[in-house]
Amino acid sequence: MKKFTHLDKEDNPTMVDVGEKKITERIAVARAVMNVEDEILDLLEDDEIQTKKGPIFQTAILAGIMATKKTSDLIPLCHPLAINKSTVNIRVNEDRKIEIDCLVKLTGKTGVEMEALTGASIAALTIYDMCKGFSHNIVIEEIKLMKKTGGKSDFERD
Repeated sequence: MKKFTHLDKEDNPTMVDVGEKKITERIAVARAVMNVEDEILDLLEDDEIQTKKGPIFQTAILAGIMATKKTSDLIPLCHPLAINKSTVNIRVNEDRKIEIDCLVKLTGKTGVEMEALTGASIAALTIYDMCKGFSHNIVIEEIKLMKKTGGKSDFERD
């Protein structure tokens, strides 16, 4: 029977004890998808939108990477991790939606799914923040785990 890992025997919140877990390479990729006004995307030149606040996508990439490193400060039961690699890639897809992919990698005893999800989320929120002066008709449509490897099980979304 499956159970929640962040609850103790008395159903109180607890941080998972990873002390006995094997050290393995762990990788996670998360994706955020955003829908913004066409007028915003029409400002796209050379895969970037320049504003007085600075380049939107480059700023979002930095924010996403910074967020992966701060995940345990934001999500109460996440372990502080020594991340080996964190990347954020942003592109406009064929449907004119912004796709943000965040990859996080480490060698350790616990996975990095939450770090990847946090990185993609904060990158999306940064784009929202930088574009909201132009239009509030911005929707972060989804944030989802695309892939994880290492640990007890692997996962990959179709």
